Formats: sequence, C-alpha cells, structure tokens
Amino acid sequence: MIHRALSDVNISNLMRNVAMYQKKNPTIGVGACLVGSKVRYNGESKRKNQHIERLSGHLNLQAFCPEIAIGMGVPRETVRLVGDLGAERLMDSATQSLDYTDPMRDYARSVMEKNPEMAGYILVKGSPSCGFERVKRYNDKGNAVLNDSVGTFAAELRRLDPLLPCEEDGRLNDAGLRENFVNRVFAYHQWKEFSAGSVDHHGLIEFWSHYKYLLMSHHVPTYKEIGRLLSDSSVTSIHKTAKQFITLLMTGLGHMATRKSHCNVLQHIQGYLKRYLGPADKSEMNTLITQYRQGQIPLVVPITLLRHYFRLYNSGYIDRQVYMQPYPEQLALRNLI
Repeated sequence: MIHRALSDVNISNLMRNVAMYQKKNPTIGVGACLVGSKVRYNGESKRKNQHIERLSGHLNLQAFCPEIAIGMGVPRETVRLVGDLGAERLMDSATQSLDYTDPMRDYARSVMEKNPEMAGYILVKGSPSCGFERVKRYNDKGNAVLNDSVGTFAAELRRLDPLLPCEEDGRLNDAGLRENFVNRVFAYHQWKEFSAGSVDHHGLIEFWSHYKYLLMSHHVPTYKEIGRLLSDSSVTSIHKTAKQFITLLMTGLGHMATRKSHCNVLQHIQGYLKRYLGPADKSEMNTLITQYRQGQIPLVVPITLLRHYFRLYNSGYIDRQVYMQPYPEQLALRNLI
C-alpha cells in the first residue's frame, strides 16, 4: 500500500521536468514522395506510410526531393548507382553517361546548411538518391552487382552529420526500429536546443543527468564511458568535451534496447521507491517487470505504474529522467515494444 503522499507542489514535477522537449517540436527531413507529393520519376508519389502520418502531429516534417531540386523533371528517366562500393556515381539508367553525383552532393550540403535545426531524416527505401541502405549497385557494363550501397544524397547527409538520426520509410514498419528512431530524434533535438546557448561543464553534467537511464537502457558500456568523460577534470576544452559527449550519447542510443536492458533500468528506478511501497505494491511492480521481460505485456505497462508512484512520491533524480517519457506519449510507441 501507499503510505505517504507528496505536497501538491511536487506532484507535477515528473511531467514538467521530463517534458522539456515539448517546448518546440523537432524538425526532421523527409522524402517529398513519402508525404504525398507526386515527384517520383513516373509522376507519382509513394503509398502513404501510416507511421509517418502519425509522426507528423509531433514532428515538423520538411519535405525534400533531391532529384527535382537538381533540375530533373517529372516524369524523368531513372537513375542508378554505378561503380565500386564506396566510389559509386549517380548516373542515368539508360546510357550511364550522365553523371548527377556532384550536383546531388551539393544539394545535400545546401539542405544541411539551411536547416541547422534538423534532428533527423526519413529516407526512401531503395532509392539511388535517398536510399538508407541496401540500394542496388551496377557495374560499368550496366549489370546489377549487389544491393549493398547507400543513395548519393543519403550518403552525403550521413557524411556531413554522422550523428543525424536517419531511417527509411520501409524500416519504420518495425516497431522497435521506429521507437529507436524517434528516441534519437528527440534526444538530438534537445541537444541542439541546449547547445545553441553557452555550454559549460556544469550545464553539460545537468544535461547528462536527464539522459542517464535512457542511455543505460540502450548501451551500458557507453553509459559508463560518458561517466568517465565528464568526471575527468583535466579536460580543459569544453567544446571538445561536449563534442565527445554528444557523439557518445547518440552512438549509444543507436544501439537497440532489449527487454533485458529495459528490465535492468526498471529495477534500478524501482529502487527509489523502496522506502514508500508496501509488500503488495512491490510484488505487483516485480510481477509487471517479469511479465514484460517474458514478452507478455508491452513496456508501457510497468512504465505507467512507475509514473503513477512517482506522482505520489518524490525523487528529484527520477523526475529528471527522460527515460520515463522520452517523447510524447500520444505516439504510443511503447505500446508495441
């Protein structure tokens, strides 16, 4: 049973503190053909993706069509990637004599320069321009070699900002990949908001304090590495430290969280309630964590009970944890993992 409640002043702390990202929706890029624009080579758009439509209520979608942007018309001849892996050129499919590689790379640079707030990108499956992975590659004779390449525009985005969360439309159908992408988008957005101002060591540690359990749920070794980085008082350049920090954070969040790793975090967080919960409440919490680990219930169930308890009992540290609500709950992403 619950024995003691907080004052009304503290009841709303959890939602107020972990919802810091809600001040402004993140901006992400998206292929124009994925949001209904008829800009494909055949004058059509792609079939609407329900997951992109759902995200549009909580993310600012900036639509781009690189092929149109570099002067190719609608309809138009198709293009393909030609050459050795890592040295591909974006050529016309008909003759493999027209090279669009440099204009495409220039356009990618323009997109990044004009949209510094961009916190993610949804790319187009299989596209020689915008494909995220497994794009078909051809040899000089026009024969297909392997599906092992990355679209020219997508590759340049990743080169310019290796930390930018990128995913393609087809992979968003996987609940785990979709949740991981959104997780990273909101984290990168919050970092860009934070780092736009003056960053000092104290502020960096404060930012990190919000993300500790979220990163722990994804990759414990990186969690420990960040701890060592920020505890090193011999580092004199805050710019260097901040760059190392966000690189570690985004790389760590790129690892897929598992039921086992989530359970580890849930148990850690439950520990902050040990003084307040009676035997029956502790047993219920442990049962839900076990059921989640065994795949019987989704993550949202134990998280919801924990959030209920922390509305009643204060833990300033847990109140600051983005893990408890890393993105708007209306997205319902934790209902499926």
